[in-house]
Amino acid sequence: MSVFRSASHIYAQVVDDTTGTTLAAASDIDPALRPQRAGKQKTDVAKLVGATLGARASAAGITRVVFDRGGFQYHGRVKALADSAREAGLQF
Repeated sequence: MSVFRSASHIYAQVVDDTTGTTLAAASDIDPALRPQRAGKQKTDVAKLVGATLGARASAAGITRVVFDRGGFQYHGRVKALADSAREAGLQF
């Protein structure tokens, strides 16, 4: 599971390293999440993205991942996304 955050957005995806394909992805600019993120803080939006990614990965049959924080410190939005993905069923 790879995470990227910019100043205003956060993206996460589950990638199969052997084939280089994306198996599940979620971001705060996803049209399915836009109505739910209105008026929320960035950390709350990151929790929403993590839960969505966990649900999409579980639907694809993925339960265990390796967490790649992409060089970002493990706090704030990155930690919120990871905790929410764990609550949704991903193990890492």
